[in-house]
Amino acid sequence: MSIVFETERLNIRPFTLQDTAFIIELVNSEGWLKNIGDRNIKNTTDAEAYLANGPIKSYTQHNFGLWMVELKNNHSPIGMCGLIKRDTLPNPDIGFAFLPAFEKQGYAFEAAQATMQYATNALKLPTVLAITLPENSSSIKLLNKIGLQFVEHITMPGDDEKLMLFSN
Repeated sequence: MSIVFETERLNIRPFTLQDTAFIIELVNSEGWLKNIGDRNIKNTTDAEAYLANGPIKSYTQHNFGLWMVELKNNHSPIGMCGLIKRDTLPNPDIGFAFLPAFEKQGYAFEAAQATMQYATNALKLPTVLAITLPENSSSIKLLNKIGLQFVEHITMPGDDEKLMLFSN
């Protein structure tokens, strides 16, 4: 499996269709459902479609996407982190989500900081955005820690939910 980049404790690699069990677990975890929303991914077929039409398609279209984050020492999948190019935002945005057992241990910061370095140094992206719910204080703190600042409140087309937009 090719590694996009690594940190002291983590390997960050592309998702494959073999990662369906992990995706089902992650997108149905409490934090995902609360802060990102229900993607209605309940089985292998749903997870394969999510991966094929999301991260894997993005790798081909943009040369980046959401990547699998796994522990270096045993290759256990613990989360995802990466860049998303949305039609509704002018620049790619960073996204991340981790299984509850791996929260509050610095893994999200480690992966997000390395993703920002990769975006700047390897991909030469001048601007990276982020969006989050105003009540998601953990994400807001992490976004500030990796050098992103609050810009404004926005709503995405077709949605009335107020989001906070951050930029580097």
